[in-house]
Amino acid sequence: MVTTPLSDGNSASEPSANEPSVNETAASGLAIQRPQGKTPRFAEDIVLEVKGLCKRFDEALAVDNVNLQVKRGEIFALLGGSGSGKSTLLRMLAGFETPTDGHILLGGQDITAIPPYKRPINMMFQSYALFPHMTVAQNIAFGLKQDKLAKAEVDARVAQMLKLVHMERFAKRKPHQLSGGQRQRVALARSLAKRPKLLLLDEPMGALDKKLRTEMQLEVVEIIEQVGVTCIMVTHDQEEAMTMADRVAIMADGWIEQVGSPVDVYESPASRMVAEFVGTVNLFEGEIVEDAADHCQIVSPELERPIYIDHGITTQAVDRRVWAALRPEKIWLTREKPSSDYNWAEGKVHDIAYLGGFSLYYVRTASGQLIKVSMANTERRGDRPTWEDSVYVYWEDHSAIVLNR
Repeated sequence: MVTTPLSDGNSASEPSANEPSVNETAASGLAIQRPQGKTPRFAEDIVLEVKGLCKRFDEALAVDNVNLQVKRGEIFALLGGSGSGKSTLLRMLAGFETPTDGHILLGGQDITAIPPYKRPINMMFQSYALFPHMTVAQNIAFGLKQDKLAKAEVDARVAQMLKLVHMERFAKRKPHQLSGGQRQRVALARSLAKRPKLLLLDEPMGALDKKLRTEMQLEVVEIIEQVGVTCIMVTHDQEEAMTMADRVAIMADGWIEQVGSPVDVYESPASRMVAEFVGTVNLFEGEIVEDAADHCQIVSPELERPIYIDHGITTQAVDRRVWAALRPEKIWLTREKPSSDYNWAEGKVHDIAYLGGFSLYYVRTASGQLIKVSMANTERRGDRPTWEDSVYVYWEDHSAIVLNR
């Protein structure tokens, strides 16, 4: 293609097939994930195994045949919307709910029937559940005293936890004298003081405002990594899961749609549900008209030109009807008509959402299809398209993926 994209900072050339576009990092709408190429900091041995776990409430199946393996030292996120089953699954791991069927193994031991107070598991609640009449130090010491540890050991662990969460100066304060972030640190310290084999986090950032939530995400990860504890967190917040977790399980209707690294579930979603739930996506329903080992072509009634993808279909399609998924940051906006026979569409700017670091353009095609396009706001420019402007959108051969469910 010889068209000139309007994306700031990249107007002279198009993105390389081996490099993300300028607008991919900021404009994805998701947090930037920690480096994926480094040696994993967690061990390869499995510390938690869930086998065929089910939970039924009367006629409602809240958790449906869930199977999971979590590695030692891993931060694992259960991500899903309301009613997906993620919180029920977490409560079964903690022992607060009894499974209808299935088994939970921790360190090779079946703990399914073990009561919660006997499990080497601690849980940090969204509300933090700190005792208001106790000081910070007393809150951290509470579980240790319940276990009847010697006073010297209790004092040593409390001091260690206070140092770990940088709360030494606040040891004698009570919860109402602390900020939201400080209360969260105390709750985390209390959960870690007993040195659990497994730490459970229930919507860990849910009680914080957005700015503090963003700051605390990496701080909590750093603390968990220092201790080396295996952690499972439940959240409905995509950004939280993508920022904090090594792997993510996407849940819907009580079962797991996909498990993978944040990059995997975003770049290679297993279904339309995952593609739509994690980030923003354009979906074009169409029919495969050409399918080879190294490429495929899809014709969609929603687009004037066919979609060409420079890789074959890796999953077996039930029929020739599929969906092409295309992230907004992988689409380019231009006023020049592309010369290619595929991978572009003509339309008018229907709406624009200015989101600070990037703008999300909604381009309506002649068929009525709305195509979402992200443009990074890296420069102040007055020549950007505006409402009702005629534009073209186009994308590279490697940008779209094929989904058959």
